[in-house]
Amino acid sequence: MEIILKEDIIGLGYKNDIVNVKSGYGRNYLIPTGKAIIASASAKKVLAENLKQQQHKIAAILAAAQKEAEALNGVALTIASKVSATGVLYGSVNAATVAAELAAKGIEVDRKRVIMKDIKTVGDYVATVVFHKEVKVEVPVSVVAEGVEAPAKEAEETAGEATVAEAPATEAAE
Repeated sequence: MEIILKEDIIGLGYKNDIVNVKSGYGRNYLIPTGKAIIASASAKKVLAENLKQQQHKIAAILAAAQKEAEALNGVALTIASKVSATGVLYGSVNAATVAAELAAKGIEVDRKRVIMKDIKTVGDYVATVVFHKEVKVEVPVSVVAEGVEAPAKEAEETAGEATVAEAPATEAAE
């Protein structure tokens, strides 16, 4: 079944796209909820005319999306997570986690705009943030083990303190 989308639907398409869907999905969900209409010949002509008239609005929306994308240029995320001895995460790092980390850096992004597979091991990955169908930004995501480096530094510091504390005791004993 060929339909015209009236709004962006994650995983299917963007507003004013003509897409093919299964008949049941279109007839029972998309059309009754007002998210799509049947792509008849007359509906396609109306769509073409509307797009021609809305050219300047579409350009403004694209410019706004590019401005939002500029905020993500040069942003790299490092996410600390609990890890087992084999390097596998307890749980996973997903789109919601990446959106929360971006929010912590002052960049508000809806988690539904972040496209990535769930990360279940330590390493470097890429998350794609979609602002518009033509504006996509790839954000590098580095997943590291939580608290691995900090305890090592603390152990060195406490070892250094212990040798300093032992030195006067050995002098006193002599």
